[in-house]
Amino acid sequence: MSASTSTNTRPIPIPRPSASVVIVNGRNEVLLVHRNPKARAFGGVHVFPGGNLDKKQDASLPVTAIRETFEESGLLLASSTEQSASYLPSDTELDEARHAIHQQKMLFQDFLTSHNLEADVQSLLPFTQWITPPYAPRRFHTQFYVAFLPEVAPTGFSSGEKQERIPKPDGGQEVVEARFVHPRKALAECQQGKITFMPPQYYILSTLVDILQGDVNTLEQRSRVETLSRGLFGRMVINPRPLHAGNTEGYTILTYEGDETRGGSKGRLHRALVKAEKGGITSEITLQRNFDVFSEIEPQALKEPSKL
Repeated sequence: MSASTSTNTRPIPIPRPSASVVIVNGRNEVLLVHRNPKARAFGGVHVFPGGNLDKKQDASLPVTAIRETFEESGLLLASSTEQSASYLPSDTELDEARHAIHQQKMLFQDFLTSHNLEADVQSLLPFTQWITPPYAPRRFHTQFYVAFLPEVAPTGFSSGEKQERIPKPDGGQEVVEARFVHPRKALAECQQGKITFMPPQYYILSTLVDILQGDVNTLEQRSRVETLSRGLFGRMVINPRPLHAGNTEGYTILTYEGDETRGGSKGRLHRALVKAEKGGITSEITLQRNFDVFSEIEPQALKEPSKL
């Protein structure tokens, strides 16, 4: 993410609707996919599975999140439509289908219907929206979700590590691997410079790490995440904006809704210190949030942006 502003000659791109899902397994590990370093957008970055809304494939943003997760990792969040059904697609059938869907040779819904499956859209908990700043050359309006594997019956990849190398229609590679990792380990790897996150992923992991304590997912932990999803936090639309604040030693200060500079009360910090490399890829992030996300979110944090 670059801190430079757009020029007057370049029109501001309209954000593309997209969706991403944070999948939590029974060991409190989250699914991360590693984007190809040569990818056009977010090359080399670790992200949650997700992508752009495809009107040919997706009836809704939750379906987008589920389809993209299937394409990128092989994990299928779907349930049988028949109570007595015992048949599930084999690993070979899953791999063939996800490649065909990714290459637009098969409709995701047709694949589900042919196996008496339906996407588990009800399992997805809204968990903030993020809009790429106006100065970025490619912009997205992304709805993030959280889903817990103990609450659904996943088919396919659901733990450990997996090499993916998904082919694009042009023969390129989009995702080079997928793995489940605990938020605390993922954040530690980021701080050590081993992996890279963009601000939304870092923000969401920093929120979840305080809840997903230990290596066994509990009902109480799921309940706390659901509380956030149903409350003001889950409805936040976050529009990062750079704060021009003198010498910041190479860091950009990105402010979020509800910061003291964005309508929040005096002393309220809702921002991140970000250092970016060439191409806008984040190399260092520090989240500054001095309020409780369960009880201290101010209403102005929910204001819809006047400009996208």
